[in-house]
Amino acid sequence: MIQRLACLGLLVLLAACTPHWQEIGAPVDQPRFTAKAFHTADGADLPMTTWTPWDRPIEASIIGLHGFNDYKRAFDAPGKAMARRGFILYAFDQRGFGGSPQRGLWSSTDQMVKDLSEATRLAKAAHPDKPVYLLGESMGAAVILAAVARHAEMPVDGIILAAPAIWGWQTQPAINRWIFDLAMQVMPRITVQPNGVYREASNNHYMLRQMWYDPNIIKATRVDTAFGLVELMTEAYDAGAKLTRNPRWLIMFGGREDILTTSSVSGFIGQLPKLQPAQGRIAFYPKAHHMMLRDLGAQLLYDDIAAWIRHPEAPLPSGTELAR
Repeated sequence: MIQRLACLGLLVLLAACTPHWQEIGAPVDQPRFTAKAFHTADGADLPMTTWTPWDRPIEASIIGLHGFNDYKRAFDAPGKAMARRGFILYAFDQRGFGGSPQRGLWSSTDQMVKDLSEATRLAKAAHPDKPVYLLGESMGAAVILAAVARHAEMPVDGIILAAPAIWGWQTQPAINRWIFDLAMQVMPRITVQPNGVYREASNNHYMLRQMWYDPNIIKATRVDTAFGLVELMTEAYDAGAKLTRNPRWLIMFGGREDILTTSSVSGFIGQLPKLQPAQGRIAFYPKAHHMMLRDLGAQLLYDDIAAWIRHPEAPLPSGTELAR
């Protein structure tokens, strides 16, 4: 009896020492947008919000992808702002975040890219005569980078990346990888909530307080999920060098970035291809933070995004383009 209990205990410990990823079902349905969700091929409903212009024709479709541990509400202010400027914006909870199934578990870069690819085709089908743009914040921007590097055939006219998460293994000290590898071997399912470490992600403190009390925001992160994020960022970092003029791109960084490291940002910018402004440009906002799309004063960014979509060859209204 004691031996059986010991064996059972050992099995439990071994199970706890293995990563637990999301289980994705086989395709069973046609993907579609509903009033409240992005219904995927495997039958999952990813909560979605749509912001639509109410006083003017739609100029273009935009798909918004939120950052790590965040959800579609990240685009509440940007969605309203872009709708006022004539753009329809779709934002959905990526798998494992917000109100999506299997919350807290990492799906995979493959699945996140696949979801984005499906959503892009649905946005194009909804408005076939309008261009489609992808707007990503942090982790969402990393997913976009991975997607366009893998799938050149996506019906995307342009991408806008706000503080893309590119802090991959290439830019981290070796000790970080050693610690992560050890944690993945002995406690991959443990959740960690950083305490005593303060980062100023935005100057919008009211918004940050809302996030802290929002039950849809994940406060403690599993080790295996954090590992998955770094793997995504590693691919996103490498994808920068593969960006071409199609789709054209606008990448935005802030001078008060307090999440990404300076070395990762400078290394990423240094490898970006040098294209004509109409095909690829970098904007640098001295007063912007990591969550720049929700900063106080973000109207400046919204104006730049709208102007760039309409006239990619013209200088940005803010005059913030980074000379290279």
